Amino acid sequence: MDSKEFSGICSLVPSLSESSLCTTGLKMYLVESKGGAIACMFLALFFLGTWPALLTMLERRGRLPQHTYLDYSITNFFAALLIAFTFGEIGKGKPDEPNFLAQLAQDNWPSVLFAMGGGVVLSLGNLSSQYAFAFVGLSVTEVITASITVVIGTTLNYFLDDKINKAEILFPGVGCFLIAVFLGSAVHSSNASDNKAKLNNYSSDYKEAAISSKERDLVKSKDLERGSSSADNVEAGTAVFLIELEERRAIKVFGKSTLIGLALTFSAGLCFSMFSPAFNLATNDQWHTLEKGIPHLTVYTAFFYFSISCFVIAIILNITFLYHPVLNLPKSSLKAYMADSDGRIWALLAGLLCGFGNGLQFMGGQAAGYAAADAVQALPLVSTFWGVVLFGEYRRSSRRTYTLLGSMLFMFIVAVGVLMASSGHRSSSHTAKE
Repeated sequence: MDSKEFSGICSLVPSLSESSLCTTGLKMYLVESKGGAIACMFLALFFLGTWPALLTMLERRGRLPQHTYLDYSITNFFAALLIAFTFGEIGKGKPDEPNFLAQLAQDNWPSVLFAMGGGVVLSLGNLSSQYAFAFVGLSVTEVITASITVVIGTTLNYFLDDKINKAEILFPGVGCFLIAVFLGSAVHSSNASDNKAKLNNYSSDYKEAAISSKERDLVKSKDLERGSSSADNVEAGTAVFLIELEERRAIKVFGKSTLIGLALTFSAGLCFSMFSPAFNLATNDQWHTLEKGIPHLTVYTAFFYFSISCFVIAIILNITFLYHPVLNLPKSSLKAYMADSDGRIWALLAGLLCGFGNGLQFMGGQAAGYAAADAVQALPLVSTFWGVVLFGEYRRSSRRTYTLLGSMLFMFIVAVGVLMASSGHRSSSHTAKE
């Protein structure tokens, strides 16, 4: 396709015409408009809020998390390759914005190391959160990790981005996320108390109802990951529902301290808070680590290196966990993993969603500022929806739990709006001024 033909297409697609893709012929695609950046953030918000639900679904079905994460890691890396070889190779590069393959040969290792460091901490965070989902629940895990990410990561990005975001708007949004951390912890505590009360009352209810063991064996869960919707299903949120779930799931949580889940959750949040600032440094070189005349990494090249380290760490750790599992999980092997095809398609889909979600977040952040792009950390709004619809989280809970849950979600809605409103616009010459 020549530039004349491409210009005709651009005239038919106004939203793309705002970007450098459609300015003076065909060249490498970079999001440069604020509208395009916000569109990237919203798509990333949906993708990044959905993939954890798929991993949770598989764990609740009984699939070992090591098997799931190995599948997930493969397509997560594939998404980075696809982005690099498509968007990163579209058109002709410029000296200050080389194409993906051309930039691989340049002496830009300081920035490469920042990108790879971001991939390492993201991989560790995702791995921790996968186990935390079982202990703390999908919704609360996402709330706490996302809030920590925004409180720490967004503050760092604000200063790294030369304060292009509006501080008087940005930091009240950060404050809303901080409040949500405490509300999320309160939701978890209240819901754990509700579940404990249900289980304590179950034995007496069981005796009064005189349910036979045969009848109990026929009980099926109502949650949608089993694909069952018949009238004889157990209602989500009941004691029988919780017991049936515990028997079926891969990670057993009954009798384990809630501190395990909270420790995993806070560890994941700390890891997540560092990957976006590391990526910011990789693409904008605020610390001037590159030699004079070496162009900054494009978002596509940085994302490629970022994903390499993320993939390598995930493979090493999860193969180790196959033979030396944590949290009393059963041992497995590479042979058993290869033979375990049940649910594999969902794990592969989760990897694609996460990979494209991260890519879109970084593309939007390059244009509007990474502090504003961290608004995708409001992904618990999406995850909570899936948690309630698919897994029956918080059903038949106390009024106190519902009040806390509503307050938590309200703070997230406010925080997302405030963080989006704070977005600035990075000058197109910003990345080439050195």
